[in-house]
Amino acid sequence: MREAMDEFRRFQRDKEVNSQLYSKLTVRGKVQVQSSDIQVGDLIIVEKNQRIPSDMVFLRTSEKAGSCFIRTDQLDGETDWKLRVAVSCTQRLPALGSQTHSVELLYSPFSWCSISAPRSSGGCVKIFPRECDLFSISAYVHAQKPQLDIHSFEGTFTREDSDPPIHESLSIENTLWASTVVASGTVIGVVIYTGKETRSVMNTSNPKNKVGLLDLELNQLTKALFLALVALSVVMVTLQGFVGPWYRNLFRFLLLFSYIIPISLRVNLDMGKAAYGWMMMRDENIPGTVVRTSTIPEELGRLVYLLTDKTGTLTQNEMVFKRLHLGTVSYGTDTMDEIQSHVRSSYTQLHSQASGNNTSSTPPRKAQSSGPKVRKSVSSRVHEAVTAIALCHNVTPVYESRAGVTGETEYAEVDQDFSDENRTYQASSPDEVALVQWTESIGLTLVNRDLTSMQLRTPGGQILTYCVLQMFPFTSEGKRMGIIVRDESTAEITFYMKGADAVMSTIVQYNDWLEEECGNMAREGLRTLVVAKRALTEEQYQDFESRYMQAKLSVHDRALKVAAVVESLEREMQLLCLTGVEDRLQADVRPTLEMLRNAGIKIWMLTGDKLETATCIAKSSHLVSRAQDIHVFRPVASRGEAHLELNAFRRKHDCALVISGDSLEVCLRYYEHELVELACQCPAVVCCRCSPTQKAHIVKLLQQHTRKRTCAIGDGGNDVSMIQAADCGIGIEGKEGKAASLAADFSITQFKHIGRLLMVHGRSSYKRSAALGQFVMHRGLIISTMQAVFSSVCYFASVPLYQGFLMVGYATIYTMFPVFSLVLDQDVKPDMAMLYPELYKDLTKGRSLSFKTFLVWVLISIYQGGILMYGALVLFESEFVHVVAISFTALILTELLMVALTVRTWHWLMVVAEFLSLGCYVASLAFLNEYFDLAFITTMTFLWKVSAITVVSCLPLYVLKYLKRKLSPPSYSKLTS
Repeated sequence: MREAMDEFRRFQRDKEVNSQLYSKLTVRGKVQVQSSDIQVGDLIIVEKNQRIPSDMVFLRTSEKAGSCFIRTDQLDGETDWKLRVAVSCTQRLPALGSQTHSVELLYSPFSWCSISAPRSSGGCVKIFPRECDLFSISAYVHAQKPQLDIHSFEGTFTREDSDPPIHESLSIENTLWASTVVASGTVIGVVIYTGKETRSVMNTSNPKNKVGLLDLELNQLTKALFLALVALSVVMVTLQGFVGPWYRNLFRFLLLFSYIIPISLRVNLDMGKAAYGWMMMRDENIPGTVVRTSTIPEELGRLVYLLTDKTGTLTQNEMVFKRLHLGTVSYGTDTMDEIQSHVRSSYTQLHSQASGNNTSSTPPRKAQSSGPKVRKSVSSRVHEAVTAIALCHNVTPVYESRAGVTGETEYAEVDQDFSDENRTYQASSPDEVALVQWTESIGLTLVNRDLTSMQLRTPGGQILTYCVLQMFPFTSEGKRMGIIVRDESTAEITFYMKGADAVMSTIVQYNDWLEEECGNMAREGLRTLVVAKRALTEEQYQDFESRYMQAKLSVHDRALKVAAVVESLEREMQLLCLTGVEDRLQADVRPTLEMLRNAGIKIWMLTGDKLETATCIAKSSHLVSRAQDIHVFRPVASRGEAHLELNAFRRKHDCALVISGDSLEVCLRYYEHELVELACQCPAVVCCRCSPTQKAHIVKLLQQHTRKRTCAIGDGGNDVSMIQAADCGIGIEGKEGKAASLAADFSITQFKHIGRLLMVHGRSSYKRSAALGQFVMHRGLIISTMQAVFSSVCYFASVPLYQGFLMVGYATIYTMFPVFSLVLDQDVKPDMAMLYPELYKDLTKGRSLSFKTFLVWVLISIYQGGILMYGALVLFESEFVHVVAISFTALILTELLMVALTVRTWHWLMVVAEFLSLGCYVASLAFLNEYFDLAFITTMTFLWKVSAITVVSCLPLYVLKYLKRKLSPPSYSKLTS
């Protein structure tokens, strides 16, 4: 029933997501459709900051450049924005007016043969800049069958109504995958894959039905109890001597001792789980927590491995400029005003010099080629560094139109507001935006940019125009980007470059500080970029340009030749500065990770982001402590390379491992066991460039090789597979959607809440369920022991000791409330559990519920059952009905006292439950004259006999508990005392 409720709630959440509205383009205008109703071949309009509902080919954008940026962190975990280019044939359509038209999609999900979507015809309504033009052509898209790879796509766009037909090849840059978000402009796309055929869903594994370790352990104990039941029945029949129809007696004994099997255990545990879920959701310290799978709260108390995403989970994906280092002087956040004054004064001087040059007819300065080197002032060095940062990037400033609607872009320029408040920056990397925003904050503002020029505004309000001559974009192999610009006012040509320190250290002139400062910033968790420049004469640039164009036209080895020409410029560059940018961490990430580590949980970070970024965050979040070494696993492509690298790693001790997804794939193919064994010994592991399926694969590997409980936490659609594969999945409901939180077993709003969820709720859920499960077993065993003793005394006759309502009442109203009240028990207060996370470490050993503790409870049950039955038989005088009255009353009292013995911290509801059960039993005595002699149970004789038997059955246990607590106290009791 409870699982059905969970499933129904999931269905409702999915329905909510699937009913999000999107604009569909038809010949009659815009139509609002639910995302679940979108079909292959539909033309869908997606606004800025809206999630793309299905896989589409990018046809049209409101951006003049014919391209847009999309955020893919929910798909691949990468923080960089991706540039997507509209199909040029549809982007540059001329206005053709209203006429009969057809748009169709040719696509087959299983092969390259094509099926056509129905054609539509009719008039045209103007709602988007020249939207109607899409219906004025006859064209089709040919797409490959659905693939798993999110980084590749092959297709063609064919326009049939032109002569000859226009064929345009489609690649990954012409696609808009589902689960990504449009970051700039408004786009129109034609749907090519929906539902289970989208890349994001294909990279998501099917959810498994999760069963907690505690449930599996209780199942094992229940099997042992069943064997005990059969064995006891066989022994009874054997002692009877197999007389008469012995098999009938065997079945009668099986029925008499059936209370050994704890049938009510499942009911009690399920009610307990519901109570734990309710407590988690009501906890004011972790607001917004939702329990989506109510069957595994105890798993939160048994975790050994925590696998976490980076982007949006540990970090906020918000970059902040923190440090500027010029070699002899370093500027931090508290000294930015000094930079501001340097920049203001240097531009004031330049302006006065420029106005002086205008009065005298001095020609503009050329690049310095000779003359003695003079040590520059700090002010001029700051000026050069800030100018380089403001120019060396691929950032574009964007101004929103005042109307705020998707107006006609041809006329949007008139309505645009060019004020600072209305400007936003777009770039493929948030680091780039952070640098440009910083230069704006100190007075040098990027106000305009296109393919050939960019304009900067100085603190004094002058506009500096630079002509962009060449652009060398960032690549993951090169790890650097460059730009050649010409200053329009002075005609100076400068080559600026910035990149990773490992690459730039060989390009810049000799210095003695770069390596050390890069190390210092990296230890602070800052992402470093080295900025350098080289002044070029007109002749040098012309020579470079001719060689560069020649290399770009070559047919063979084009990439190598182009790289060689660019490298000819990258020599003896002047080192300007070192920048440090911080990716802001989520609130309280460091103390939370520290707490989890102290609790004995090993933390692995699995991210789709770059190696350098992942390493920086591992340091800044203190996932890797400052004293620890980091072993970066070199890229390997073959079995031999993997073997050598594993041997090199084996020689390292107590160091964190950083490995990329490609190297991991190769190692797992040939040396799976060795790699997992070595990785499990590391204090922390960082896997970068991981695909969603790889994340899930790593979780399964840990489960198979270590047999320990795993937990996965993430916030994006790319984490869903990992969350579903783990024994316990936690989703963070972030600003990037709800995909992870909806698929998870537990949903939280901030990463820091995981500390309390595990240390307090997970720990207490496991300990309470362990106590509750064993107590329910004890309740069945004690009455079965009494039955066995009674049958033995009666010459092994299969006669029931208690009948009818006594048996029903024993398992329900007489003992149910006190036993169930154990779900309120706690050994330490929540604050203490948070303060001493080491208490959590004990739980992973499973000592609260094991065969050892089970045998202790079996022995207690045998002892108490024997004492109660023999005591009643010894003390009864005349009638058998007195045996029933004495033993049953003593049994109820013993159970209530045993609950009191088990409780570690009293709750007022526990006291109520004890007295309520006792009151129910005393009140029911008046109606049980069928089983009890009412005259006898009101006498003092009855009372002292019941009291004596109860004291003998419980007092030794109280004494033993006291002695154990004194001689060998548990860890939690040391804290409470």
